[in-house]
Amino acid sequence: MTKGFDCAAPLTKKLAKQFRDDGYVFACRYLVPLGWKRLTRTEAAAISAAGLQIVSVFETTASRALGGRTAGLTDGVIAEQTALAVGQPAGSRIYFAVDFDASAKQMDTVIQYIKAAGEAARNYRSGVYGSVAVIEAAMAAKACTGFWQTYAWSKGRKAEGIHIYQYDNGPRGLGQPVHGVNVDLDLSSGDVGWWNTLPAAALQPGNTNGEENDYMLNKEDANKIIAFIQAAYMAAGSAESRKEFHRLANELRQASGQAADSNIQ
Repeated sequence: MTKGFDCAAPLTKKLAKQFRDDGYVFACRYLVPLGWKRLTRTEAAAISAAGLQIVSVFETTASRALGGRTAGLTDGVIAEQTALAVGQPAGSRIYFAVDFDASAKQMDTVIQYIKAAGEAARNYRSGVYGSVAVIEAAMAAKACTGFWQTYAWSKGRKAEGIHIYQYDNGPRGLGQPVHGVNVDLDLSSGDVGWWNTLPAAALQPGNTNGEENDYMLNKEDANKIIAFIQAAYMAAGSAESRKEFHRLANELRQASGQAADSNIQ
């Protein structure tokens, strides 16, 4: 399980790094177009540079899902536009919040909202945040592909197959104070759908704090060097030497933004 948190307060790079140094891996932030709690492009870059992954959650009002399909179509479009504006890569996930104790009578309307939001945000995968009842209903209806359950309103039950579990939101639901910020605490497993704004090379081994590299090796130059390594590989007198030349070639590939190769040739 991987440690994370969600919060309404915007994060600076310094603050995000304090969380990263404490072992947190992801921060869940609000993907909304207006308001003080919204994630901005600048903040997304700061969180990423500090080494944290970002989980996007769309929520305007707690009971917005009661607007059903019409509200879902509207919110899905807004969520996608906002995601693009802050630099969220296509193919990552947006969770749509059902932030209240939805009853059985309300569940069909809630499911219509979730389905419609996912349809409208077509460049992103969709997920839902809610109680165990909401999560299980969404799973049964195949309303989305991501599931973030809160312990609130769940009466001690935890759904199988969830991607994020919010297990502590502090006294009276106001969050736990960590580094001067009130946060809810989460654990993740599986395909969460998180994202960051860094180029792939900035997250390679050796750059563990998430800082962007000042220099990225040119692909053509890397392949020229790999050609020399290939010659050394062929002339190597031991399996151990060949293994090391193979490793070095793959380090060069990754440093220049290329995929590692199972074969040095």
